[in-house]
Amino acid sequence: MSQWRLAAVRLVQIKRDELAQMSDAEALRASDDLLSLAPYAYKDPRYRTYSGLIEQQRLFMKQCCDE
Repeated sequence: MSQWRLAAVRLVQIKRDELAQMSDAEALRASDDLLSLAPYAYKDPRYRTYSGLIEQQRLFMKQCCDE
């Protein structure tokens, strides 16, 4: 477990260093890329056209038959 903790700390340092080294243009491009995903991140439940039950059953059948 200590190896995982050390890796997590190091990963945070690497991310912080990469962000600090970004130019303004790179940071703007990265933020635009993230913000462009926002419309797909949330789906208003009032506009759902299905309950997901059919998809769930399809996945169950796939799991059942693949084994």
